[in-house]
Amino acid sequence: MIPLGDASRRPLHFPLATVLVIAVNFFIFMLELAGGDAFINRWSMVPANFVAGQDWITILTAMFMHAGWVHILGNMLFLWVFGPAIEDVMGSGRYLFFYLLGGLAATAAQVLIDPSSIIHNLGASGAIAAVMGAFLITYPRDRIRTVLLLGWFIRITVIPAIVLVGFWFLLQLISQVGALAATDQGGVAYMAHIGGFLFGMITARLFENRERVDQQKWLGQ
Repeated sequence: MIPLGDASRRPLHFPLATVLVIAVNFFIFMLELAGGDAFINRWSMVPANFVAGQDWITILTAMFMHAGWVHILGNMLFLWVFGPAIEDVMGSGRYLFFYLLGGLAATAAQVLIDPSSIIHNLGASGAIAAVMGAFLITYPRDRIRTVLLLGWFIRITVIPAIVLVGFWFLLQLISQVGALAATDQGGVAYMAHIGGFLFGMITARLFENRERVDQQKWLGQ
């Protein structure tokens, strides 16, 4: 399932912070392409190094890096689908702070699950998972325009957010269980997704701007 957009609402305010985050991610990705492995090795986060007190800045820099075009395009699509509505009820400043904290929480979860790992961690997925967790709490009944890919069958339809986002989170849980059972711990940082998502669900209401929430209700949304 590939989300395309929220069919239930349009933000009342321009999503400045979401656009800024997307722009920064693409800018950093261009630096990655220019700098190659040396850039990635310097600014991505290695759990074992972080636990040893080294390269702490990478817990922040790694959340703006990506492993390739598919990685960054997929992440930015998800952010663009779910981010503007959450920014709309938080305000740009609070939303940006929430996004960064979500990324930090996601990375912390990944470090806790495997503190001795020497695998380079990078990507915005954890922070975006926090946004998705907040979306599930704030707009569970919103209908998300989605591309369904079932073998050769392709269809664009609308799916309730609680189904789409809930199914995505279930996949992360199942994948994390599988990763723990595998001998090879490389690949996707599923625990970062889980940690970010739970952070978003738990803290979403704390970051909301009540005035903006009331505006949404007033519009019947």
